[in-house]
Amino acid sequence: MRDPRVVRCAYYLESEIEPARAAAILAGEQSSGTFVSVPGESAELHERHGAQIVDVQHLGRRSPSLPSRTQPEKVHAARVVVEWPMENVGTDLATLHTTIAGNLFELQELFACRVLDLQLPAEFIAAQPGPAFGIPGTRRLLGDVAGAMIGTIVKPNVGLSEEQFRSVVRELAHASIDLIKDDELMTDPSYLPLERRVAVATEEIRAAEQITGHPTMYAFNITGDLAGLRRRHDLVVEAGGRCVMLNVPVMGLPALAWLREFAEVPIHGHRAGLAGSMRSPALGMSYRVWQQLARLAGADHVHASGLGSKFYETDDEVAANVASLLAPLGATRGPVPTLSSGQNVTTAAPTYAAVRSTDLLMLAGGGVAAHPDGPAAGVRSLRDAWAAAIDGVPLQRAAELAADTGDPALLHAVQKFAGRTPPEEED
Repeated sequence: MRDPRVVRCAYYLESEIEPARAAAILAGEQSSGTFVSVPGESAELHERHGAQIVDVQHLGRRSPSLPSRTQPEKVHAARVVVEWPMENVGTDLATLHTTIAGNLFELQELFACRVLDLQLPAEFIAAQPGPAFGIPGTRRLLGDVAGAMIGTIVKPNVGLSEEQFRSVVRELAHASIDLIKDDELMTDPSYLPLERRVAVATEEIRAAEQITGHPTMYAFNITGDLAGLRRRHDLVVEAGGRCVMLNVPVMGLPALAWLREFAEVPIHGHRAGLAGSMRSPALGMSYRVWQQLARLAGADHVHASGLGSKFYETDDEVAANVASLLAPLGATRGPVPTLSSGQNVTTAAPTYAAVRSTDLLMLAGGGVAAHPDGPAAGVRSLRDAWAAAIDGVPLQRAAELAADTGDPALLHAVQKFAGRTPPEEED
């Protein structure tokens, strides 16, 4: 009897043969199909375990997107939907990933293959841990901070001495920032080992909190050899750290899921390396699909790029990334959508207009560190920019009003990042 619970995937495919035949080859490769008939193959086996094609939409003919053994001038493009019985997958994330995004990319008949969407059975979702902290737990650890959460990255990202690192963290912690994070390139170098970074950062954050009263979270990058993952996590927790960071595409979903099993603090999920399997519209998987896997594996914060960023995704695509992270996924907690790259006071209003939520973490590197009046003014200006966005007040007007009341932080940030001249110097 076939399992009525199904994993459903939508794909974009290109093929020289008819799309329905190409979809059937994909379905066979990813379930009970074989290259040639073998003993034990039966109609019963195919009925119970074979993937089924439930929809094929022909999208016309076009030039092939990817190389293969042949080089046709034109191929068929199609959107196809495939279903697998949950019995094939069980509740294992790695098996799911292999099933929906494994050998199918290698098939010579496919001149494009991309996972567009994923729908999972309720039982599969319920069997995954999901984020332990997510949005509510992160806010609680930050003193129940309201509105968009403001963070930054230690820059320069590599090469700082211990004393230089101490100085950067001290200044940022005294700025009452919500989160500071390691760069994805910063792991455990000999010139500034993780153990020393943890000791220095937690010491400086504790000292700053005695003055500011505002808790700051530091996301320590514990990416590295798998055997040492728990040791690095424990090092952070024993020192009083409040967050660990993992480069999820580099370490893999099973590593994230294992970290989730014993993590005592939020897991900041970085997406370094993701674009290698996501950027081409003809290959890999969409962000909408990947974020489901990262959420279910236990990431509490998930990078989504940023509006107006230096990276390739359009603002509409980034907004869709954020919306996918904020959308319910069973009963799991929602992770914190994390915005990065090129974030400053000018990106708050378009971000709020696009996503209509402040359940976000905005990581602003230069937007904090490069503020003319220092990091504290940078953090203040970002909070003011978000307040203006929520209230529907134009950024320039909000900056002038704040300056009139004695705080020019937002005005100076606008002049810095929007290229505006001071009002008294305008013609």
